Amino acid sequence: MILEYDVLILNSSGNRMIKVPAIFILVAAVALILTGCVAPASTPSVSNPNPEHNSMNSLDWSGAYYGKLPCANCEGIETVIVVVNDGRYRMWYRYLGKSDKVIPQQGQFSWNKAGNIITFLDSHVQYFVGENQLVRLAQDGSRITGPMAEAHVLTKFPDNITGRYWKLIELNGKPVPLLDHEPYLIFEDEGGRLTGFGGCNSFGGAFELDEAASHIRFGQIFSTLMACPSGMDIENDFHDVLRTVDNYTFSGDRLMLNQAQTVLAQFEVIYLR
Repeated sequence: MILEYDVLILNSSGNRMIKVPAIFILVAAVALILTGCVAPASTPSVSNPNPEHNSMNSLDWSGAYYGKLPCANCEGIETVIVVVNDGRYRMWYRYLGKSDKVIPQQGQFSWNKAGNIITFLDSHVQYFVGENQLVRLAQDGSRITGPMAEAHVLTKFPDNITGRYWKLIELNGKPVPLLDHEPYLIFEDEGGRLTGFGGCNSFGGAFELDEAASHIRFGQIFSTLMACPSGMDIENDFHDVLRTVDNYTFSGDRLMLNQAQTVLAQFEVIYLR
């Protein structure tokens, strides 16, 4: 049996007595109690970004970057920029369709307070530093948008020795003399093949590379058989070194071929060949 109680309800026309089931009173009371006990919703806390988590401190940005920047009166500006940890930069560029001349440039750069943009101090050119990218900014420091946005991006070279032109600069501890054609090596990206020039003849062959252990081994070298008035002694020593080395040291734009702990040949990378 459901009990009923008289409840006085006030309205605009006066007082009116109605009977309400007790169960309604109980449910309403419980609802009010539960509502009063529920804690107010908490406002999600917004954590402050870590000022140390930026491009300068969080990315492996030191290295070489390549791209073709837009040009108003040529086919593009082929560009390589090398930035290093001590605040120095080196750059090479040439105007495609106008000249084959490679123009070098070097200087210092600085970071902005946010640690995500570098500025070349001599020219005030700015680049945003991203993951394996340098993005050329407009003169006012803003990002370039629209169809030409991607044309302002330079991409970082892979951190390995393949696919680069390595000029021989030192052999058996002695500087390589100036020759009519410079000795060099190119390790192809795929297939374990190499090409080069020894000082008189072009050559090719195979190599095996263990990047994890920095081990390298050269197979048989096949060379042209020209005789030259100069460069033959460099070439012979160069080939002897390739048959002897068993490991390498690679640091940015320098490559050393070694036997055990002894450096037998040293190379520097040449961009925009």
